[in-house]
Amino acid sequence: MRHLKTLAVALTLSTAIAPAVASPQAPTIVAAVAAPDRTPDNVKLDEGRKPAQVLQFLGLKPGMHVLDLFGGNAYWAEIMAPVVGPKGHDTVWEPTQFYSDKTKASFAAFMAKHPNVSIVSSPFEDPAAALPKNYADFVILNDNYHDTYWQSAKYKIPQMDPNAFLKAVYNSMKPGAEIAVIDHIANPNSDTRATVEKLHRIDPNVVKADFKRAGFVFVKSSDVLRNPADDHTLLVFDPKVRGHTDRFVYEFRKPR
Repeated sequence: MRHLKTLAVALTLSTAIAPAVASPQAPTIVAAVAAPDRTPDNVKLDEGRKPAQVLQFLGLKPGMHVLDLFGGNAYWAEIMAPVVGPKGHDTVWEPTQFYSDKTKASFAAFMAKHPNVSIVSSPFEDPAAALPKNYADFVILNDNYHDTYWQSAKYKIPQMDPNAFLKAVYNSMKPGAEIAVIDHIANPNSDTRATVEKLHRIDPNVVKADFKRAGFVFVKSSDVLRNPADDHTLLVFDPKVRGHTDRFVYEFRKPR
């Protein structure tokens, strides 16, 4: 009996001083990024987007219900759907102005292979018409928040209200849920709509102010996508900076 007690104490101590084990979601994210069945065009974007580093920083976990805004090309869905797994779900929202027959067909084929993915669509200016309420544990908004200040006759996008957009997103999130916002940096104190129209960039201070006004709490930021060689004066589609613009990565939380 004495030997059994000694063994029990030893096991307890060895457990207590065991080295920390890496978070289980990290290799899952890396494996999802490296999956051989990803779309080649999406894989080409990885160098500039660094999805594994970004999602590890943001804390994507199995079982999460994810809202993937402007996600019709399935870039993030290809990675996040395997990570959240069968107990999680990835809902993509794509504006009707961009939801072409080609996109519908390719996404239908994608969903056939990934039963934990679905897609909803509504006009660019009215996300509330399609977004599920009180659904998301995690939201990703990649390189598109600036577009809430954009309008386009070509794409039939009227001038929008960023506050209304954020209200719709806020209502789609559960209390305590978090949203990742990634976007191209504009120089400070610029006219937001004019800068978006000319460069498709946005002042990070405008983003923080907008989200605070909408009720979100700032959580953290990452420099993983910063690029000091980008001076913020070029259109993001200019070949000199395309795919490698200076970008912020912010995370905000909906209060409990």
